Amino acid sequence: MADQSKTRVLFVEDDDVIREATQLALERDGFVVTAMPDGLSGLDAFRAERPDIALLDVMVPGLDGVSLCRRIRDESTVPVIMLSARADSIDVVLGLEAGADDYVTKPFDGAVLVARIRAVLRRFGHAGGPSSAGETDAPQSGTGVLTFGDLEIDTEGMEVRKSGETVALTPTEMRLLLEFSHAPGTVLSRDKLLERVWDYGWGGDTRVVDVHVQRLRTKIGQDRIETVRGFGYKLKG
Repeated sequence: MADQSKTRVLFVEDDDVIREATQLALERDGFVVTAMPDGLSGLDAFRAERPDIALLDVMVPGLDGVSLCRRIRDESTVPVIMLSARADSIDVVLGLEAGADDYVTKPFDGAVLVARIRAVLRRFGHAGGPSSAGETDAPQSGTGVLTFGDLEIDTEGMEVRKSGETVALTPTEMRLLLEFSHAPGTVLSRDKLLERVWDYGWGGDTRVVDVHVQRLRTKIGQDRIETVRGFGYKLKG
């Protein structure tokens, strides 16, 4: 992860009190924060400053947080955390489907938000995950390249190809795919994936896993990752 004192955060929140209090809390932890009150100004700030991470409230005027996330994801793989007022809201799933990497429910504790930011930044700074290519028994076709049918995963170059064509993955999607590829045919539970990919040292919302698996399937093939009902997911060899 980059030096935290240099980590630039884009924070989009329309509530003045929450925006100012959160900005101060993050700045006390050493982050450089650009705070914007609406989605359109947030998009302008993103394009002008290219932050290291974006925190987007779902319900902001002008351009809502979900639409803003889609715009950002069209242009960048920068990590995005959505902020939602309701844990059971459909907005959480919509945000994840739009390309967000994680979400935090409001009202949130400042320490929890900082911990989630750090976890996401660690994930993006070390996309290879805790395992290495040499520790897997997966079929290989060259140093650092894992092959599963028409899918090739270059664990050194951090590239994925399907039928010879490059597949664009976000760092979170890459981490998820690497976890599967290091144990092909082995069922990985949602809790285990939350721990390994999202760096959750505590229980988390398994919808985060489900949405990311579905996003990954659309890119590498719907049949490549199998759902084992009641247990989790596994990569077909």
